[in-house]
Amino acid sequence: MSDLYENDILLWSEYQAALLRRRAAGDLVNEAELDWPNLAEEIESVGNEQLHAVTSLLTQALLHRLKTEAWPLSRDVPHWRGEARRFRGDAADRFVPSMRQKIDLAKIYRRALHAMPDAIDGQPPLPVPDVCPVTLDYLLSDDP
Repeated sequence: MSDLYENDILLWSEYQAALLRRRAAGDLVNEAELDWPNLAEEIESVGNEQLHAVTSLLTQALLHRLKTEAWPLSRDVPHWRGEARRFRGDAADRFVPSMRQKIDLAKIYRRALHAMPDAIDGQPPLPVPDVCPVTLDYLLSDDP
């Protein structure tokens, strides 16, 4: 079964899902056909991917916020503000309470700082805070 997992994960996942649905319906299935180790890994990866999506969206939100602070006279400020709100909203939609203990806001902020461009329209950035100036609750809220 792990050969199928290694060679065609789509077919493997469809087959495993069908077996699990049959089992959930009370049918006896050949338990040897259920690929328990890989099923467990894939289920765990679903949660990890959701966490990664939220941290990525928060990074983008902070990056766009930083751009508005670093280049406040840029014609792109309204666009960056809108993008920051959109990324925050998307993060809030995917956020679940168990993520709170796994989200390292300081690390996310450092990533956003690292992603800042050296210049925009030939202008270097104004100074921005070295430490994240907002909380996770703020980032996940509807506040402007």
